Amino acid sequence: MDFNNNYQEIDLSYCRASSGKRFANYIIDTIVFYIVSFGLGIVIGILKPNLLVGVDDLSLRLVLLLFYGIGMFMTEAMSNGRSIGKLITGTRAVNVDGTDMSFQKAFVRNIVRAIPFNALSALGTPSIPWHDRWSDTMVVDEKKLALQTQKVDLFDSVRNQTQ
Repeated sequence: MDFNNNYQEIDLSYCRASSGKRFANYIIDTIVFYIVSFGLGIVIGILKPNLLVGVDDLSLRLVLLLFYGIGMFMTEAMSNGRSIGKLITGTRAVNVDGTDMSFQKAFVRNIVRAIPFNALSALGTPSIPWHDRWSDTMVVDEKKLALQTQKVDLFDSVRNQTQ
């Protein structure tokens, strides 16, 4: 029996998360971020009300963008490429070769999110926003990745039995 080498590798393009799931991740993560930010604003307003006096709209937006990038970095770095949105939709951020992201890659990936028009770069199919391109990462659907892994394991075991 002749086995094609293509069966021995995981097809990550097949495992790529759909644009719809990526958009759902963004919406869920943004809602969670604003809930946390609002709660933090209330706590700061109660404990240190003078800290919020004189904060203009532009500086508040810039701080929130940076806070979003840092918050997403901490979430993805601690949870192996998953955010709240990714956890709900069953997706995960990985390196383009399918390996887990390093701490540094997670940092670059999520600091790039602070660029104001990063969300617009996600338009299109397949969705490859700047924070994926510039950090050499991608978001995969965990169910599809599990199926690909099972396929590779199956063909490897069959190949080993026939040799």
